Amino acid sequence: MMYLIGAEQQLVGVSARSDFPRQVLKLPQVGDAFTIDQEQLTLLEPDLVLVWESGMPAHTIDELRGRGYRVESIRTRNVADVAAAIVTLGDLTGHERRAAEAAAAFTGALGELRSDYGDAEPIDVFFQVSTRPLYTVNREHFISEIIEICGGRNVFEDAGGFAPSVSVEAVVDRDPEAMLAGTDLGDDAFSEWLRWPGMAAVRYGNQFLLSDETIGRPSPRLAAAAGSVCIALDRARANRGQSPD
Repeated sequence: MMYLIGAEQQLVGVSARSDFPRQVLKLPQVGDAFTIDQEQLTLLEPDLVLVWESGMPAHTIDELRGRGYRVESIRTRNVADVAAAIVTLGDLTGHERRAAEAAAAFTGALGELRSDYGDAEPIDVFFQVSTRPLYTVNREHFISEIIEICGGRNVFEDAGGFAPSVSVEAVVDRDPEAMLAGTDLGDDAFSEWLRWPGMAAVRYGNQFLLSDETIGRPSPRLAAAAGSVCIALDRARANRGQSPD
């Protein structure tokens, strides 16, 4: 987001796994969502520390504030939050105009997909965050919202918790017609589901890997991820239509 709005020169450090655009690999890392390298942070002397509201423990944020840092918490639970975060970063860094344009472009791209797929035939979808333990997302997660934009229905939209743990039996019982996962799970992400050939997604061959760098990160690249999800669900509908059932 900082690069998108033209504020990259103000970045002095990043969190672990920051790798887009590639230039960020040259910046020092100050930790991840759970641990902060306080010595590195002290050396960098930042005027502002940005933290991820739903990904960083409250006590870690409190510790940063207790050390005297100005901390701004960025919320990214849904796609509207992502657009708002872009605008917020523009306000914080003095790049308001470019941020507003970027947020509008992001919102517009998703709006076009919503319009294109508003009349699409509904299809039940399971999103697999991890395999062991088995995690998914509920309706509050931006991934669930993207599925909905593409005319899908998250079979665990009613589950408690932002990214709930579910049982294999629960997935089989809800019988999704399509399964999605990030490429970080590997080519065998869906191999265990072959034990249930009667499950619709297995029967139709509707199991799709998506780039985890886009679908798994609440960034403006979610617009590209949404396009990939819509394409996958279109393929799933076509496969369903060709089924002997």
